[in-house]
Amino acid sequence: MKFKPVPPAPDEFEFVARAQGAVPRVPDSEADCCARLVDRLDLSARDDARTWLTFLRALELVTETPTGYRRTETEPTVPDCRAAFLDRVFVASAVHDALAAEPQTPESAFAAVRERVPTWERHRDPSWEATWRERVARLLDWLVLLDAAERVDDGFRVR
Repeated sequence: MKFKPVPPAPDEFEFVARAQGAVPRVPDSEADCCARLVDRLDLSARDDARTWLTFLRALELVTETPTGYRRTETEPTVPDCRAAFLDRVFVASAVHDALAAEPQTPESAFAAVRERVPTWERHRDPSWEATWRERVARLLDWLVLLDAAERVDDGFRVR
């Protein structure tokens, strides 16, 4: 299963551990988990918390059970999160692969994965290109945070 929601990358990886720690160990409803994320991470909206909750699932730091969401016992590490990110976040590995050939700007990285945007999303959202440009920019920031890429003068490249 591939996950699409990608929150803005935090300034430090420690934020990921804080986000995981905000989700209870005992399964709880999405609404309650989102409320905890908003409160403990100072997020501005419930939608931001829902994005984080889903993203933490992609990183295998939170799991969904029949009775709600709970954090896993997995300690968040950069290598483990990087592997999960590349494997489980939609087009993350394609963006990473595009950086291997030559440095990419957010715009050229978007061009490299543009055709992978599902047709139904193109028809559903008239501003799908802006949405996906932002998503690709976020993916690039996450690749940097997870030590899979670095910023260079002409964009981003594989680390």
